[in-house]
Amino acid sequence: MYGEDVLAGGRRRRKPIPEVDAEPDLVVEDADSGFCGAVVGFELGAVVLEDRFGKRRNFPLTPGAFLLDGVRVTLRKAAPKAAPGQRRITASGSIAVDNVKAQVAKASRIWVEGIHDAALVERIWGDDLRIEGVVVEPLDGIDDLAAAVAEFRPGPRRKLGVLVDHLVPGSKESRIVAAVKHPDVLVTGHPYVDIWQAVKPERVGLRAWPVIPPGRPWKEGVCEAAGVREPADMWRRILGSVSSYKDVETPLINSMERLIDFVTVMED
Repeated sequence: MYGEDVLAGGRRRRKPIPEVDAEPDLVVEDADSGFCGAVVGFELGAVVLEDRFGKRRNFPLTPGAFLLDGVRVTLRKAAPKAAPGQRRITASGSIAVDNVKAQVAKASRIWVEGIHDAALVERIWGDDLRIEGVVVEPLDGIDDLAAAVAEFRPGPRRKLGVLVDHLVPGSKESRIVAAVKHPDVLVTGHPYVDIWQAVKPERVGLRAWPVIPPGRPWKEGVCEAAGVREPADMWRRILGSVSSYKDVETPLINSMERLIDFVTVMED
C-alpha cells in the first residue's frame, strides 16, 4: 500500500558539531543556562568562564554544550603550545650548529705547548674547531719553534696559530716568539706560568693560585699547596672543574678566539 519504506533515505544527517579550542579570552555562551563569558582557565577538567561583571562559573566540557556566535560548538582544552626551540650554546659561548658533521681536517693547524693545553682547548673550543675542521696539536715546548714553523711551510691556505704559555715582556718565551715572523703565522699567548693557572682558582677550590719560589718546579709547588700528591691527580681535578669558557681567565679566551679566527679565514 505504501510502496516503499518512508524512512529509508528520507532522514537528514545531523551536521557534526564543530570542536573549538578553548583559548584564553574566547567568549562563548553556555547553551543550557545562557551564562556568557570569556574563557579564563580550567579547573578539575571544567572550563572557567568569566562574564562582563567579573562573575565566574565552571562548566564541564560536554559535547555541544556551548554557543559561539550563535553556533553550537564543543569546547576542548587547547593542546599546550610547544615552547620555541632554545639555542644550544657550546662550551666556548658560541651558538651550536646542530646536525652538521665535523669537517675533514684542513691544512691549517693550531699548536699548543703540551697535552694539558690541548685537553683544555678541546674541552672549551672542541665543538667550534670540529665544525671548522681545525686540528689542535700539542708541542713538546717551544724552544725550537722557529725551526718547527719552517718545517710546517705555512701559506695563505695553510695557516698556523700558536698558543704560548707565559708570554710576557722580557720572558724567554717572548724572545723565542720574536724570532717567528711570517704573514701566515700568528703566535699569541697568555701571561700564566702554565695552562693550569689560566683556570680560575676558585673552580678548583683555591682562593688564589699559590706563588711558587723561583727554582722550584711550579706544578709540584702547586700540588703541595693544594694538598694533592701527584701532578696527574691535580690535573684531573683542574680539567674536571672546567665545563665552559666561564671557568677560565679572559686572556686565554681572547688568545684562543684570535687564533681560531686567524686560521679559519682563508685567502685566495
